[in-house]
Amino acid sequence: MIAASLISCEAQSKKEFSKEALENVMTSKDNQKITFQEIINQYKGKTVVIDVWASWCSDCIGGMPKVKALQEKHPDLVYLFISMDKNYDAWIKGIEKYNVVGEHYLTSDGMKGVFGKSINLDWIPRYMIVDKDGKIALYKVIEADDAKIEETLTKLNN
Repeated sequence: MIAASLISCEAQSKKEFSKEALENVMTSKDNQKITFQEIINQYKGKTVVIDVWASWCSDCIGGMPKVKALQEKHPDLVYLFISMDKNYDAWIKGIEKYNVVGEHYLTSDGMKGVFGKSINLDWIPRYMIVDKDGKIALYKVIEADDAKIEETLTKLNN
């Protein structure tokens, strides 16, 4: 029980992405291959809100109004959507159908793949915040209106 608790706390406080996560090859909206490291590097100097989602996920779609509210409240942030969709066409259709506004990338191997395992993905949607130095400021919340998001953004912007 104590070991499980320690592991859970460790997962909650992860500050850096693993080598496996950073080396994971994803697909951009224009169907180009790019590593997660390259994606993160693009946004150095900016606070990034990551939304791990999929177009087939009812909880993800149900949470989109909360994401849009967050975007309205914090328009200066980068919103990075990492999709767990099964294929490129379904992903692109989902972005359009649900009018998901932000930066978009598709994982190569789904929730149980390299990227999913590297961030201990056990549920989507999953929200993370990366600070201006590319470090993880908030590792795991599953609701876009979770108070931890506002707390973390307030801390980062002070």
